[in-house]
Amino acid sequence: MSNLQDESAGVPAPAIVVRGLGKRYGDKVAVNDIDLEVPAGSFYGLVGPNGAGKTTTLSMATGLLRPDGGSVWVHGVDVWREPLKAKSMLGVLADGVRLFDRLTGRQLVTYSGRLRGMDPEMVAERTEDLLRVLDLEDAGSKLVVDYSAGMTKKIALATALIHSPKVLVLDEPFEAVDPVSAANIRSILADYVGRGGTVIVSSHVMDLVQRMCTHVAVIADGNVLAAGTVDEVRGTESLEDRFVNLVGGRAEAGGLQWLQS
Repeated sequence: MSNLQDESAGVPAPAIVVRGLGKRYGDKVAVNDIDLEVPAGSFYGLVGPNGAGKTTTLSMATGLLRPDGGSVWVHGVDVWREPLKAKSMLGVLADGVRLFDRLTGRQLVTYSGRLRGMDPEMVAERTEDLLRVLDLEDAGSKLVVDYSAGMTKKIALATALIHSPKVLVLDEPFEAVDPVSAANIRSILADYVGRGGTVIVSSHVMDLVQRMCTHVAVIADGNVLAAGTVDEVRGTESLEDRFVNLVGGRAEAGGLQWLQS
């Protein structure tokens, strides 16, 4: 794996390298022995239809789900052989993972920082910064169980950011988030990448990915259909058109004449 040794030659290793990663559920192949390489300092989009394998791929890449085969490295560290070291570099907003929602928002972010072994004063300072920037100051004393879906997404993002990770892995971070909050989150993430961090984000919104990301991978039926810079993948088309052409399945618009009556 020469690409994992680039740092010793003065070239940054990729933020994440995936080789032969696979997962089955009975006869269903969720992820089909895929390879991916996420450059350090990139804003990487992972797109695909529902059931394509995006969440399963991200869960395995971050150590939340054990793969049937394959390997993942985070800045050259094997996620499954050195999980503590690898996960210390990751900030994860996972889809469907329950939060400790009987804590207040402030307590939840504080707990996440202390769990990482951070200094209490630093945790307190960063917690207030995150609540302010994510417009959750007034909600900081409320139980997370009483949050709206969008507020829950934002407080989960705060827990992923508290320890200033090298790599952020975000599964549908803009789902159920209002437009103003979404714009604030995009600004935070762009600044994070500008300071040398790497973001991997899954999304169904092609226009958002095209505007926000530097790189993209298209996944369908557990396979990587295309990967590279956004311009390389989309070619002369919009990313949405390229995505539809790769994935297929577009239905004819006709046949609903009764809607016009």
